[in-house]
Amino acid sequence: MTSRTVVTGLGVVAPTGADTASYWRATLAGHTAIDHISRFDATRYPVRFAGEVRGADPAGQIDSRVLVQTDRWTHLALLAAGEAVAAAALETLGKGSFDIGVTTAAGAGGVTFGQREIQALWSQGPGHVGPYQSIAWFYAASTGQISIANGFRGPCAVLSSESAGGLDAIALSRRTIRRGTPVQLCGGTEAPLSPYGLVCQMQSGLLSESHDAASAYLPFGRSASGFAPGEGGAVLVMEELAHARERGAPALAEITGHAAAFTAGQPPHPEDGDGWARTSDALAFAITRALADARIGPSEVDVVFADGIGVRNADRAEVAALHAALGAHASTVPITVPKAGIGRACSGAAPLDVATAVLALRDGLVPPTPGPPDLGHDIDLVTSAARRKPLRHILCLARGFGGFASALVVSSAEGGG
Repeated sequence: MTSRTVVTGLGVVAPTGADTASYWRATLAGHTAIDHISRFDATRYPVRFAGEVRGADPAGQIDSRVLVQTDRWTHLALLAAGEAVAAAALETLGKGSFDIGVTTAAGAGGVTFGQREIQALWSQGPGHVGPYQSIAWFYAASTGQISIANGFRGPCAVLSSESAGGLDAIALSRRTIRRGTPVQLCGGTEAPLSPYGLVCQMQSGLLSESHDAASAYLPFGRSASGFAPGEGGAVLVMEELAHARERGAPALAEITGHAAAFTAGQPPHPEDGDGWARTSDALAFAITRALADARIGPSEVDVVFADGIGVRNADRAEVAALHAALGAHASTVPITVPKAGIGRACSGAAPLDVATAVLALRDGLVPPTPGPPDLGHDIDLVTSAARRKPLRHILCLARGFGGFASALVVSSAEGGG
């Protein structure tokens, strides 16, 4: 077997589209789904806007017994996994396969399910807490349910490094494939839009309290004031190249490089310029190592899918990291933040970026950053409309609250299938 890892299937559940094709059309058009929170009455909260998945129908596609045993974030993961499995034609490999594993990322966990059960505990007593509380909230629930639903019995795992976790999960899946398991489902989804989930996110001080949806999430903008939360995510089928060729599965893209870093110390608040400067060093380190892993130079990066937190100091630190790692190329390489139209979905955001990068490579199109142009940094931010461009290597970046930094290189699958 070769050591090359390719993507052979995608599944997407996002606020702008409940399947891959719908999401991609909306993303290319620069559509935004940032709107008033409708899942609960948010009028008493300073954060009013988010990206909600409204078009998905778990009840029509997931066993009713599983629905009552699991949280919404797992429902979304099962929907995305189902689409990815079908797209990669994994059903032909049969159930009970030890050659297929599952790795997901989780940051929030089952907060909606957990809140409901805790409310029952305090209002009615322990006898009213359901038996599934012990497993529905747990970070590994989505990994387990995807494995059970599809009969995948290979190595399974869950990573929790907040918004960087999605890239780290994909990297772990790549290492698992290199160690001999030919197929991995990987990625992540999140559904943190409950009162408890929102309050937990608010403690970071990074969420936007804008009273206008159009300005609720402006990454790299002069008027940036935080990010809008979101939900959803993506699941990818990753496969060892020779295995994909043997079964006739087309390679959509190749995962060619990854590196991660961590910044020790207190997580920075929005106005902590020195704290964000430390994250710049970690991200620059991850970028440099990821490019080395992919065996490409800075000038070979064709587009950057940025982390784009939407906090001025955080965005400034990301631009500094790009300049440190890419040199002069950082001022001219196209940069985009598609998640500005759907919100930051914790661990689901980075897998969605990677899925978007795969589609961008396929079609030779850089999707725009949704929202009004408001650029406040020395970068070539793609806005207004998709940009046609030959693409070979895309750099995806993610940072997690607490000091996590991750960089992943997604490349065209020339000769891959």
